[in-house]
Amino acid sequence: MKRIFNLSAIVLLMSNSAWAQPPKRMTTAEYVSKYKDEAITDMYKTGVPASITLAQGILESDAGNSNLAREANNHFGIKCHKEWTGETFIMDDDAKDECFRKYPSVLDSYDDHGLFLRTRPRYASLFDLEITDYKAWAYGLKKAGYATNPQYAELLIKLIEENELHQYDKGGVKMPISSDAVSQSRPATQPKKEQHERPNTKHADAGKPKKGQTGNGVPYIRSQKGDTWYSIAIANEMRLWQVLKYNDAEKNDLLNEGEIVYLKPKRGTPDDEFHVVDEGETLREITQKHCIKLSRLIKLNKLENDIQIQPGQKLRLRR
Repeated sequence: MKRIFNLSAIVLLMSNSAWAQPPKRMTTAEYVSKYKDEAITDMYKTGVPASITLAQGILESDAGNSNLAREANNHFGIKCHKEWTGETFIMDDDAKDECFRKYPSVLDSYDDHGLFLRTRPRYASLFDLEITDYKAWAYGLKKAGYATNPQYAELLIKLIEENELHQYDKGGVKMPISSDAVSQSRPATQPKKEQHERPNTKHADAGKPKKGQTGNGVPYIRSQKGDTWYSIAIANEMRLWQVLKYNDAEKNDLLNEGEIVYLKPKRGTPDDEFHVVDEGETLREITQKHCIKLSRLIKLNKLENDIQIQPGQKLRLRR
């Protein structure tokens, strides 16, 4: 019995030792691979260069290994500030027991980072910079007081160049802050009635559906000059993924002036039974014109991609 007890004790000790092992550290390369797509998505939404977002994430979170990152999903060191109503995480930083924002997920931290920069007046001038000028962005962040480290800009630039993060800025578009932009951020847990940043247009009602403006019973708007998928989303109190999903769009798809943007899922049956393909027309353009889901149009006509349609071809829109 004594031998059995000792063997059990050894097994228990080994088990406890395994549980006591610290979590495996994420390398910088692993961090970049894991979050680069989110940084690029945020660049298209908010105009913050993906290289800057990634470099700040690496620096502020120790490549996802800091206590703040592991326990609060906070990868950018953003403190609570008076408007924050979400969960909090207390830890010592520049002072004792400072309040930091705690997020449900890392992706919520990324979302809040872009919004935090875009909706605070002190950072507004950064959005006048070219999106590929990561050095100017780095020095601008330091000048605006994002961090107290006197070498903050140089550290960001070093991370960007050593890890070639600037490659992820390709395709980004400069998004200057409009004169009517709201000067306060909206935390992820803030009520929807809180005022949001408006689209980059001159009209107060831009990005809002006009009365009776529906297609197949689904409300929509016509995009105006300067609109983006993101600006339309916030103007209508929607998430970006909803706007993209409802319009069969991808995050990198350009939004042209005058384009139909549906604000609810496309449903119902189109009035027309067929559509004759025009020169240069795409499947997505046809779905927007007739308020039909892309997946349904493809299924009805046994298609796979745009290559399979030709000018003059008749496509079925309903059974």
